[in-house]
Formats: sequence, structure tokens, C-alpha cells
Amino acid sequence: MFTRDCPCGSAAPYDACCGPLHRGAATATTPEQLMRSRFAAYALGETDYVFRTWHPRTRPDDLSADPGLTWTRLEVLDARGDAVEFVAHYDSPAGPGELRERSVFEQRGGRWVYVAALP
Repeated sequence: MFTRDCPCGSAAPYDACCGPLHRGAATATTPEQLMRSRFAAYALGETDYVFRTWHPRTRPDDLSADPGLTWTRLEVLDARGDAVEFVAHYDSPAGPGELRERSVFEQRGGRWVYVAALP
């Protein structure tokens, strides 16, 4: 059992938050929940989950994570409708950084999936 706080920033224990989603025991009920679970998956190296939750139309062939990045913190700035705006913080050999994105999600077969970053 993984008892520390979930990397998604919810302050809930991982096994009560994103853990069930990563294991396939539950599915995300909102785009924000999916976004948080995808961040946690990146933080924990769960690239299979990232692959499964990416729309096949927009998913790249290779989801190899940058081994020099450590995802450290997520801030959700806005979550309305099928879009989530966030800042994902990371550490890298070059120093700390952040990824700012507004992502769009869609329901496919009754499940939320990540589609793409909005321009």
C-alpha cells in the first residue's frame, strides 16, 4: 500500500486518489481528475497509464519520458467543461522549470481521454 500523499496535489493518499485509476480499478469522472491522474502517472513513471488515457487519434507512437525530468508539483488553474489549464512543475539537470498548458479532453467509450494541448 502506497500511503504518502498523491503526487497530483490533492493532499489525499495515493491509494485513495490516483492509485485506483492507475491500476484500472476506477475511471476518471471529470477532465480535471484525469489531468491530475496523468500528472501523477508522469511523476511516478506510469507511462502505460498515460498511453491508455491518450486519445488514439492524437497519441504519439513513443511516450518515453525524459529521464532527466522529475515532476514535482501540479497547480490546476482552471477546469471548465472539457478543458483544464494547469502548471506542472519539474526539476531537471538544467534547474527547475514549469510546463503551462490548457488541455482538452473528450469522452470516448464512456471514458475521459486526453486529446491535445490548446494553442
